Amino acid sequence: MAEFKAKDAVALLKEDHRAVKELFAEFEKASGEGRKQKLATQICLELSVHAKIEEEIFYPACEGKVEEDLLKEAYVEHDGAKLLIAEIVAGDPSDDFYDAKVKVLQEQIEHHVEEEEKRLEGLFAQARKADLDMDALGEKLAARKQELIAEYQANGIPAPELTTMEEVSAK
Repeated sequence: MAEFKAKDAVALLKEDHRAVKELFAEFEKASGEGRKQKLATQICLELSVHAKIEEEIFYPACEGKVEEDLLKEAYVEHDGAKLLIAEIVAGDPSDDFYDAKVKVLQEQIEHHVEEEEKRLEGLFAQARKADLDMDALGEKLAARKQELIAEYQANGIPAPELTTMEEVSAK
């Protein structure tokens, strides 16, 4: 990032949505296992950071100010995505289901984005109407996002922390 320009919370989160959408599009067109793995890793990094900042900062700010059901769904959708992200990160493009997992993750994320961005009744629209300080939230989100990107790039994407599901072990 060349120049840091403060964005309000919704603008920052929507920008993340667009960036991931582009990465998914690139993944679909990519050939070669190295390229696919690089893109999938970037998608997983972006989504892991995005989910973390939403869950740590944005969603708690929305508590009691937006429809509770929408927030609950968002947490469950995040947990589903985190499980797939963990499998993709642990996997390899030569795995039988690798591309399918990335595709299903894309579909889940597209649904989640649609829920958040619906024009009148979406989570973001409700948050805007709730008179939250979107600029202050945006600053917090941006600062935390930078910390997490550095941390995840240095140490890898951590194992998923699930909010709504118990850890299930298949082994």
